[in-house]
Amino acid sequence: MNIVQNIREVRSAIDEWLCEQEKKSDLPFYFSVDVRNAGFKMVVVDTNLFPAGFNNLCAKDIQNSANIFRLELQARNKAIKDILLVSEDHTRNKWYLENIAVLEDIIARAGYKLKVAANLENDEVYLDLKTATNRNLRIYNLKLIVDSYKSRKENIDLIILNNDLTAGVPNILSELDLPIYPSLAAGWHRRLKSVHFSCMQDVVGALSKVVGLDPWFFSSFYTACGDVNVNEDQDRERLADMAADLFRKIKSKYKEYGINEQPFIFLKSDSGTYGMGVQPIEDANDILELNRKARNKLFKGKGSQVITKYILQEGVPTINKVGNSIGEPCIYSVGGKVLGGFYRFHENKTGRENLNSVGMEFKSICNKKFHGVACNSGDCGLDLDPNFDVYSIVSRIAGI
Repeated sequence: MNIVQNIREVRSAIDEWLCEQEKKSDLPFYFSVDVRNAGFKMVVVDTNLFPAGFNNLCAKDIQNSANIFRLELQARNKAIKDILLVSEDHTRNKWYLENIAVLEDIIARAGYKLKVAANLENDEVYLDLKTATNRNLRIYNLKLIVDSYKSRKENIDLIILNNDLTAGVPNILSELDLPIYPSLAAGWHRRLKSVHFSCMQDVVGALSKVVGLDPWFFSSFYTACGDVNVNEDQDRERLADMAADLFRKIKSKYKEYGINEQPFIFLKSDSGTYGMGVQPIEDANDILELNRKARNKLFKGKGSQVITKYILQEGVPTINKVGNSIGEPCIYSVGGKVLGGFYRFHENKTGRENLNSVGMEFKSICNKKFHGVACNSGDCGLDLDPNFDVYSIVSRIAGI
C-alpha cells in the first residue's frame, strides 16, 4: 500500500476540508513538525510550538517568510509596530543563535521594529554574540527591557516566544498585560504530547470519514503513563505491560494491511523537545532490561528537569534518505501557511531510531514548485521532494 498515492487521489477533498477547519481553529502562531514516511503510512510524530531551526530552511523560503509573518501578525493585530522576541537562555549554542538571527531578520523585513531578549545571568544591558555563521546578534536583558516598558521608556506591542518554558513561566512575563504568541500556556511546563495526540486523533478521525481512509494511516497509536520513576523496577513493569498492549494493537494493524514489518515503539517524555528522553523499544521486555545509561537519559530532560510522565508511541520507520543517511522531513509553518522544510538526517542511525540526537545534520529542501523559482543557493542540494505536498497536508492536520 502506498499512502502517498492514496492521499493524492483524494487531495481536493482533503484540501477543502482542511481549509474549512483552519477557518474555525485557533491555529498556533508558528510551529514545526517532524514527519515520518514509512511508505505505508505518513505521520507527524512530534509538533513543536517553539520551532528553533528557521536557519535550516531554504534561502528562498526564508526570503518569502517575511510576507507570511506580516500577514499573520496583521491578522492578529494591525496596530503592532514594536515586537520583543524572547529567546531561550542557552546563549552558548551558536546554532540556536543562528535560528534567532534568522527570525530577527524575517520579522524586521516584515516591517516591524524588533529586539531580542533573554534572561541574562548578570546585570548586563545586553550581550553582543556571534552566531554559528559569524553573524552579529544582540540579546538584551529581559528584566531591564520589561522594566523600561513598565516605566514607559520602551514600547512593546507584542511578544513572540522562542522559549519553550520548560522550567515554567517567568514572573516577569506572566505579570505583563501584553499579547504573547505562542501562549504562555503552550510551554512544556504545562503542555503534554499525549493531549496533543489525543486532539490530533479527533481531527484525523473526522478527516478520515470525509476521504474514506483509515485514520491509522495519518496517526500513531500511543498511551500515556504518569507518576513514573524509570529507575524503579515496579514502574518499569507498569510501562512494559502498557507497551505489550501497544505492540498487540500495532501487530493487528500490520496483519490487517499485510505489512511485512516488525512493530516497534518509542518510550519518551510526555513533554519536552530537543530529542531528549527518547528511547526506541523493539520488545516490551526491553523496558524491563534498560541499563543504567538508558535510564539516565530517560530520567532527566532539558534543564535537568526530572521526567515523571511518559508516552509510549507507535514507532513509524522512515524510508527517506539524504545520500546514504536516514532522514526525516521537518516542516515549518506560520499560522496555517507552510513556509518550507528541511531534512534532519543521521549517518549512524537506522529508520527505527531517534534522529534528533547528537551527530544529526540538516539539509534544506529547495522546493522550486513551492516558491516558484530556484533559490540558486549552494546549500539547497535537495531539489523538489516529490512528497512535499503530502508532508504539508499532515503538517496542517497537526496545526489544527
